[in-house]
Amino acid sequence: MAFCKECGNEINDKAAICVKCGVETGVKKTSSSENEWLTVLLLSFFLGAFGVHRFYTGHTGTGIAMLLTFGGCGIWALYDFIMILLGKFKDSNGNIIEKN
Repeated sequence: MAFCKECGNEINDKAAICVKCGVETGVKKTSSSENEWLTVLLLSFFLGAFGVHRFYTGHTGTGIAMLLTFGGCGIWALYDFIMILLGKFKDSNGNIIEKN
């Protein structure tokens, strides 16, 4: 827990605004992606070496790079798959693709 810098009210560490006075706390909100986590995970598992999951999430440039390098000889594809599993993979807008 933390305290609001304006009114001193106890607030959640992850709160973007104080519920008592409405002052912003400085915590950035992360929004969830519209892309389905399971779809991205399956695309990465079966077609990751071709960068299909990158195309699906809007990363066209890196999708082409993965396509040309066969997923960085599989290393890049494996890295992306692990990041998707851990919930740290982001779409082209910077939104985290999370499990719903």
